[in-house]
Amino acid sequence: MVLSMERWVGKVAIVTGASSGIGAAVADALVEKGLIVLGVARRSERIEQRAKQLSGKKGKLHAIKADLTKEEDIVKVFKWSKENLGPVHILVNNAGKTASANLTEGKTEDWKSVFDLNVIALSIATREAVKIMKENKINGHIVHVNSVLGHQVLNFPGLNVYPASKFAVTALTETLRQELNHQGLKIKITSVSPGLVESEMSTLNPKLTPERKAIMEHMPILKSEDIADAIVYTLSTPEHVQVHELTIKPAGEKA
Repeated sequence: MVLSMERWVGKVAIVTGASSGIGAAVADALVEKGLIVLGVARRSERIEQRAKQLSGKKGKLHAIKADLTKEEDIVKVFKWSKENLGPVHILVNNAGKTASANLTEGKTEDWKSVFDLNVIALSIATREAVKIMKENKINGHIVHVNSVLGHQVLNFPGLNVYPASKFAVTALTETLRQELNHQGLKIKITSVSPGLVESEMSTLNPKLTPERKAIMEHMPILKSEDIADAIVYTLSTPEHVQVHELTIKPAGEKA
């Protein structure tokens, strides 16, 4: 199997949650490969700063401010991209959040916010991307940044509704694959499921409870760049090859 990113050079990729962590690493990696990348986040100024640092690279990074829990903001992102950069060829649904509390003590609004971002926003963005790909006869690629918790609920305190939201992403990945096949579309869908990654949702979270922090300090951990490299790998596969699910765990992980 020959791996190559050449067919994506000069094409548009949209990356959600691109202000930090995995999203930022993915956006940077795609710019390095020559893509026109639209980074989406509420903290768009962070993306704008990195765009300056990436000037002179093979591709280019653009920033757009959006609250992905609002449908009108998501629709605006794809409209702006189409009118200013071109039709989307790659969508990386990376934006996500968790709510640290026990299910028996959780707040309803926190549960809703997790599902709004991790499931509903992902579904809306996917719908808008597929719509544009169909209109422009693009054999695109959609990547859902999932989690190992989307396949197995681990014995870890305060997971709350997060695993349920990621199990939904696992189901959505397969549902979309079947729909695309039924419609005869050559759009690929990949779920990438990392184990523990150093990010603002984990070890870099200032709101991390002492109990969770102590546990994480003794766990092997991945870097955001590891996940970005994995996503580039899935995008590099030939058009007849679909990496449906890619699980990435740090070496030494016990679960």
